[in-house]
Amino acid sequence: MALIWADWQSCGDDGAELLDPVRAQYRECFAVVRCSYGGKVYSRCVYIWVDADFALARGLHQGYPKKLGSIHQTRPHPFGRAAPRIAAGGVFAGTLAAADRRLAQAVVTLREEADANGFVNAHPMAHHRWMPSIEGGAPDALDELVESGSASFEAGPAWRGDASFELFESPTEELARLEVGEIIGGYYRQVGVTWNGGRVLARGGTPVITAP
Repeated sequence: MALIWADWQSCGDDGAELLDPVRAQYRECFAVVRCSYGGKVYSRCVYIWVDADFALARGLHQGYPKKLGSIHQTRPHPFGRAAPRIAAGGVFAGTLAAADRRLAQAVVTLREEADANGFVNAHPMAHHRWMPSIEGGAPDALDELVESGSASFEAGPAWRGDASFELFESPTEELARLEVGEIIGGYYRQVGVTWNGGRVLARGGTPVITAP
């Protein structure tokens, strides 16, 4: 399992959103696990919170179970004392809250450059897109298992280090039910991705996805 904080800036092909930043910027925190379907290894987002409505709508289209939350994380900066550097010794933190309750917090202290930023989230995503019918007893209006991934990917150096995090109980959320036996490490990386759709793996029924 990996718990990821992300501070995103997004746009369409013409980049118009970048000239009105409220339409482009959002933050999210999500938990992913490895799974398999049809003999192929996937990543699957099991919990996710975002802080903007446009990100919520787009995520539901992709099969992410997005909900609104309050997400904050430390931002790097090359000057001054009010931000860490992306270098050995840099300390980064992230917090997640929903419905006025803290759900998670994490701290990562960078130690050295790494070949990659972990492995749990390095596979194509496998998600369900599901919507029940408005008519009682009728078949689901939408029931698909889909695969999606990035059409293009760019990234800066990956850094790894020591990590700690806490999950907090909430009467309205299930994140704390995840069992964490060992913290392998923490990572920091700046990335740019392009998403342009996916493909349907199965329709109808309940396809079985297993943990490897």
